[in-house]
Amino acid sequence: MSMRKRRRGLYANIQAKRRRIARGSGEHMRKPGEKGAPARGAFRKAAKTAHGRRRTRRRTGKR
Repeated sequence: MSMRKRRRGLYANIQAKRRRIARGSGEHMRKPGEKGAPARGAFRKAAKTAHGRRRTRRRTGKR
């Protein structure tokens, strides 16, 4: 059984870039339709593979 590294998705990359911009990296978000910007199809594909929020189990009781 091989361990496959999970790749970051479209929305993770967008959020990471927004954080870099907020810190003052000098980058900017591309406008829709601009060269290098994600196409509509990329957003549709990302929506199909989107995962819900991961739930963590709450620990109750003694530790």
